[in-house]
Amino acid sequence: MSVPSLIGVTAGNDPTRPDHYVVRWDYVRSIEFAGGIPVVLAPSGAALHPALLSRLDGLVLTGGLDISPALYGEAAHPAVTRSSGERDEFELKLVREALALDLPLLAICRGLQVLNVALRGTLVQDIPMLVGTSVSHDDRARPRTGLAHRVRIVPGTRLHALLGVDGVEVNSFHHQAASALGHGLVATAFAPDGVVEGVELPSSRFVLGVQWHPEAFWREGRFASLFRALVHAAEARTVDANVSLSTF
Repeated sequence: MSVPSLIGVTAGNDPTRPDHYVVRWDYVRSIEFAGGIPVVLAPSGAALHPALLSRLDGLVLTGGLDISPALYGEAAHPAVTRSSGERDEFELKLVREALALDLPLLAICRGLQVLNVALRGTLVQDIPMLVGTSVSHDDRARPRTGLAHRVRIVPGTRLHALLGVDGVEVNSFHHQAASALGHGLVATAFAPDGVVEGVELPSSRFVLGVQWHPEAFWREGRFASLFRALVHAAEARTVDANVSLSTF
């Protein structure tokens, strides 16, 4: 019997409780339902230690506060008021280490933005002011599973293969998005106003990012295929590593 894959899931900051790290339980449930074992990673040097990273089989980057614009070479827009230098530094290093190890990675909302910045991309700092749109990207009055707008999925991408449709209705709780894409990333999904809603790294085993929150739908399974694909990629990586070792 195979051992379930260990999937790291990043914890974030709660501005109302500065002495806490937090992670929404729906990320944890989504990983469990996909067959993985979630391992919560708080921002710290210990989580980046090779002894820990070598034991992880995959990674989920979660949502949260804005990334500091200084990290992609821009001055802060007035709408960027909350960020965490500790988390920014931790997650950028974590992503780069994960990519170097070919660790399967699913990046969600802020996670997509971290992935993009880690690969030297930039962000739209505030969609309402800089894009100008009637699309509801950040409607926090909606429940987590409330559908905000439609997303067009690009045919021929991994995301299209996983979802099996050309378009899907999604929830949406963000005011930032990918602008110039990082090295090697391709856009896989777009909102009606052209805002990037999905990215992937074709050269990798499995690196995929979505701007919406698929984990919120873990009870109904609307986007369960994304988490299953992550876990399957993690399992395949483990098998490949074991085969490589057995050849010596």
